[in-house]
Amino acid sequence: MTTTAPTPAEAASARPTPAEAWEVLSAGNRRFVAGQPRHPNQDAERRHGLTAGQEPIAAIFGCADSRLAAEIIFDVGLGDVFVIRTAGQVIDDAVLGTLEYAVDVLDIPLIVVLGHDSCGAVTATVESYISGDMPPGFIRSLVERITPSVLAGRRRGVEEINDFVAEHVDQTCDRLVDTSQSLARAVEVGRTAVVGLTYSLAEGTARAGRVLGDLTV
Repeated sequence: MTTTAPTPAEAASARPTPAEAWEVLSAGNRRFVAGQPRHPNQDAERRHGLTAGQEPIAAIFGCADSRLAAEIIFDVGLGDVFVIRTAGQVIDDAVLGTLEYAVDVLDIPLIVVLGHDSCGAVTATVESYISGDMPPGFIRSLVERITPSVLAGRRRGVEEINDFVAEHVDQTCDRLVDTSQSLARAVEVGRTAVVGLTYSLAEGTARAGRVLGDLTV
Protein backbone atom coordinates (compact mmCIF):
# COMPACT_ATOMS: atom_id res chain seq x y z
CA MET A 1 0.00 0.00 0.00
CA THR A 2 1.18 3.53 -0.71
CA THR A 3 -0.79 5.25 2.03
CA THR A 4 0.66 5.77 5.48
CA ALA A 5 -0.86 3.46 8.04
CA PRO A 6 -2.76 5.19 10.85
CA THR A 7 -1.38 4.90 14.35
CA PRO A 8 -3.35 2.73 16.80
CA ALA A 9 -4.65 5.88 18.49
CA GLU A 10 -5.82 7.33 15.15
CA ALA A 11 -7.51 4.06 14.22
CA ALA A 12 -9.29 3.89 17.57
CA SER A 13 -10.55 7.50 17.41
CA ALA A 14 -13.35 6.26 15.18
CA ARG A 15 -14.17 2.60 14.75
CA PRO A 16 -11.73 1.37 12.06
CA THR A 17 -12.71 -0.98 9.30
CA PRO A 18 -11.24 -4.47 9.38
CA ALA A 19 -8.83 -3.40 6.62
CA GLU A 20 -7.68 -0.32 8.54
CA ALA A 21 -7.07 -2.37 11.68
CA TRP A 22 -5.15 -4.92 9.64
CA GLU A 23 -2.94 -2.22 8.12
CA VAL A 24 -2.05 -0.89 11.58
CA LEU A 25 -0.88 -4.35 12.64
CA SER A 26 0.89 -5.01 9.33
CA ALA A 27 2.76 -1.71 9.53
CA GLY A 28 3.74 -2.41 13.13
CA ASN A 29 5.08 -5.84 12.22
CA ARG A 30 7.10 -4.34 9.36
CA ARG A 31 8.67 -1.89 11.82
CA PHE A 32 9.43 -4.71 14.26
CA VAL A 33 11.07 -6.82 11.55
CA ALA A 34 13.14 -3.85 10.40
CA GLY A 35 14.30 -3.15 13.94
CA GLN A 36 12.60 0.26 13.95
CA PRO A 37 9.76 -0.04 16.48
CA ARG A 38 8.02 3.13 17.67
CA HIS A 39 6.66 1.66 20.92
CA PRO A 40 3.43 3.68 20.69
CA ASN A 41 0.96 4.11 23.54
CA GLN A 42 3.33 2.88 26.24
CA ASP A 43 3.69 5.98 28.39
CA ALA A 44 2.01 7.27 31.55
CA GLU A 45 -0.36 9.51 29.60
CA ARG A 46 -1.72 6.53 27.69
CA ARG A 47 -2.00 4.49 30.90
CA HIS A 48 -4.07 7.17 32.61
CA GLY A 49 -6.17 7.77 29.51
CA LEU A 50 -7.35 4.16 29.50
CA THR A 51 -8.86 4.21 32.98
CA ALA A 52 -12.26 5.20 31.57
CA GLY A 53 -12.43 2.30 29.12
CA GLN A 54 -10.84 0.50 26.21
CA GLU A 55 -11.23 0.57 22.42
CA PRO A 56 -8.82 -2.01 21.03
CA ILE A 57 -8.60 -2.26 17.25
CA ALA A 58 -8.01 -6.02 17.07
CA ALA A 59 -8.45 -9.21 19.05
CA ILE A 60 -5.42 -11.48 18.81
CA PHE A 61 -5.99 -15.14 19.59
CA GLY A 62 -2.53 -16.64 19.71
CA CYS A 63 -0.37 -19.40 21.04
CA ALA A 64 0.82 -18.98 24.63
CA ASP A 65 4.47 -19.40 23.58
CA SER A 66 6.63 -16.81 25.40
CA ARG A 67 8.22 -15.74 22.09
CA LEU A 68 4.88 -14.64 20.67
CA ALA A 69 4.19 -11.40 22.55
CA ALA A 70 1.59 -9.69 20.37
CA GLU A 71 2.16 -6.10 21.52
CA ILE A 72 5.86 -6.41 20.69
CA ILE A 73 5.71 -8.11 17.30
CA PHE A 74 2.98 -5.74 16.07
CA ASP A 75 4.57 -2.68 17.71
CA VAL A 76 1.46 -1.50 19.53
CA GLY A 77 0.82 -0.49 23.12
CA LEU A 78 -1.60 -0.37 26.02
CA GLY A 79 -5.23 -0.68 25.00
CA ASP A 80 -4.48 -1.35 21.32
CA VAL A 81 -5.07 -5.10 21.12
CA PHE A 82 -7.26 -7.52 23.05
CA VAL A 83 -5.18 -10.67 23.55
CA ILE A 84 -6.27 -14.25 24.22
CA ARG A 85 -3.62 -16.98 24.42
CA THR A 86 -3.67 -20.75 24.84
CA ALA A 87 -1.08 -23.39 23.95
CA GLY A 88 -1.42 -24.07 20.24
CA GLN A 89 -4.19 -21.43 20.08
CA VAL A 90 -6.63 -24.15 21.11
CA ILE A 91 -10.31 -23.16 21.15
CA ASP A 92 -12.52 -23.80 24.16
CA ASP A 93 -15.70 -22.24 25.54
CA ALA A 94 -13.78 -19.54 27.40
CA VAL A 95 -11.96 -18.54 24.21
CA LEU A 96 -15.20 -18.36 22.24
CA GLY A 97 -16.89 -16.33 24.97
CA THR A 98 -13.95 -13.95 25.14
CA LEU A 99 -13.93 -13.43 21.37
CA GLU A 100 -17.71 -12.89 21.31
CA TYR A 101 -17.24 -10.27 24.02
CA ALA A 102 -14.52 -8.65 21.91
CA VAL A 103 -16.72 -8.44 18.83
CA ASP A 104 -20.18 -7.86 20.30
CA VAL A 105 -19.35 -5.68 23.32
CA LEU A 106 -16.06 -3.98 22.41
CA ASP A 107 -17.00 -3.80 18.71
CA ILE A 108 -13.57 -4.97 17.59
CA PRO A 109 -13.34 -5.14 13.79
CA LEU A 110 -10.54 -7.69 13.40
CA ILE A 111 -9.71 -11.10 14.86
CA VAL A 112 -6.18 -12.40 14.30
CA VAL A 113 -5.42 -16.09 14.80
CA LEU A 114 -1.68 -16.17 15.51
CA GLY A 115 0.36 -19.35 15.29
CA HIS A 116 4.11 -19.77 14.95
CA ASP A 117 6.66 -22.11 13.42
CA SER A 118 8.08 -24.96 15.52
CA CYS A 119 4.96 -24.90 17.73
CA GLY A 120 5.38 -27.38 20.57
CA ALA A 121 1.67 -28.16 20.86
CA VAL A 122 1.34 -28.94 17.16
CA THR A 123 4.56 -30.96 17.26
CA ALA A 124 3.22 -33.02 20.18
CA THR A 125 0.02 -33.67 18.25
CA VAL A 126 1.84 -34.83 15.12
CA GLU A 127 4.04 -37.10 17.23
CA SER A 128 0.97 -38.51 18.97
CA TYR A 129 -0.70 -39.14 15.60
CA ILE A 130 2.37 -41.01 14.35
CA SER A 131 2.99 -43.06 17.49
CA GLY A 132 -0.61 -43.64 18.52
CA ASP A 133 0.28 -42.66 22.08
CA MET A 134 -1.56 -39.86 23.87
CA PRO A 135 0.24 -37.60 26.37
CA PRO A 136 -0.79 -37.62 30.04
CA GLY A 137 -2.87 -35.17 32.03
CA PHE A 138 -4.54 -32.15 30.49
CA ILE A 139 -1.94 -31.96 27.72
CA ARG A 140 -4.05 -34.71 26.19
CA SER A 141 -6.90 -32.21 25.87
CA LEU A 142 -4.69 -29.90 23.83
CA VAL A 143 -3.63 -32.73 21.54
CA GLU A 144 -7.21 -33.89 21.05
CA ARG A 145 -8.27 -30.39 19.99
CA ILE A 146 -5.39 -29.98 17.53
CA THR A 147 -5.76 -33.48 16.03
CA PRO A 148 -8.46 -32.45 13.49
CA SER A 149 -6.00 -29.95 12.00
CA VAL A 150 -3.32 -32.63 11.75
CA LEU A 151 -5.77 -34.99 10.05
CA ALA A 152 -6.75 -32.25 7.60
CA GLY A 153 -3.08 -31.66 6.85
CA ARG A 154 -2.43 -35.34 6.29
CA ARG A 155 -5.31 -35.52 3.81
CA ARG A 156 -3.53 -32.79 1.85
CA GLY A 157 -0.22 -34.62 2.01
CA VAL A 158 1.41 -32.34 4.58
CA GLU A 159 4.63 -33.72 6.12
CA GLU A 160 6.54 -30.84 7.74
CA ILE A 161 5.73 -29.46 11.20
CA ASN A 162 5.55 -25.86 10.01
CA ASP A 163 3.10 -26.83 7.28
CA PHE A 164 0.95 -28.48 9.95
CA VAL A 165 1.17 -25.23 11.94
CA ALA A 166 -0.12 -23.23 8.97
CA GLU A 167 -2.89 -25.77 8.47
CA HIS A 168 -3.85 -25.52 12.13
CA VAL A 169 -4.02 -21.71 11.91
CA ASP A 170 -6.32 -21.93 8.89
CA GLN A 171 -8.47 -24.61 10.50
CA THR A 172 -8.75 -22.54 13.68
CA CYS A 173 -10.04 -19.54 11.70
CA ASP A 174 -12.70 -21.75 10.15
CA ARG A 175 -13.69 -23.31 13.46
CA LEU A 176 -14.20 -19.95 15.13
CA VAL A 177 -16.90 -18.91 12.67
CA ASP A 178 -18.29 -22.43 12.30
CA THR A 179 -18.74 -22.75 16.07
CA SER A 180 -19.86 -19.25 17.05
CA GLN A 181 -23.00 -17.87 15.44
CA SER A 182 -22.12 -14.45 16.81
CA LEU A 183 -18.73 -14.37 15.09
CA ALA A 184 -20.19 -15.81 11.90
CA ARG A 185 -22.81 -13.05 11.74
CA ALA A 186 -20.20 -10.35 12.36
CA VAL A 187 -18.07 -11.65 9.49
CA GLU A 188 -21.07 -12.10 7.20
CA VAL A 189 -22.22 -8.49 7.55
CA GLY A 190 -18.69 -7.10 7.25
CA ARG A 191 -18.48 -5.83 10.82
CA THR A 192 -15.49 -8.05 11.57
CA ALA A 193 -12.91 -10.02 9.62
CA VAL A 194 -10.75 -12.96 10.65
CA VAL A 195 -7.18 -13.44 9.44
CA GLY A 196 -4.81 -16.29 10.21
CA LEU A 197 -1.10 -15.54 10.63
CA THR A 198 1.93 -17.79 11.02
CA TYR A 199 4.82 -16.09 12.79
CA SER A 200 8.46 -16.83 12.04
CA LEU A 201 10.46 -16.98 15.26
CA ALA A 202 13.74 -16.24 13.47
CA GLU A 203 12.58 -13.51 11.08
CA GLY A 204 9.82 -11.89 13.10
CA THR A 205 7.46 -11.85 10.14
CA ALA A 206 3.77 -12.70 10.43
CA ARG A 207 2.63 -14.36 7.19
CA ALA A 208 -1.08 -14.26 6.32
CA GLY A 209 -3.00 -17.42 5.47
CA ARG A 210 -6.77 -17.82 5.79
CA VAL A 211 -8.86 -14.63 5.51
CA LEU A 212 -12.56 -14.64 6.34
CA GLY A 213 -14.28 -11.36 5.53
CA ASP A 214 -13.09 -8.29 3.68
CA LEU A 215 -9.64 -6.81 4.26
CA THR A 216 -9.59 -4.63 1.16
CA VAL A 217 -9.43 -0.87 1.54
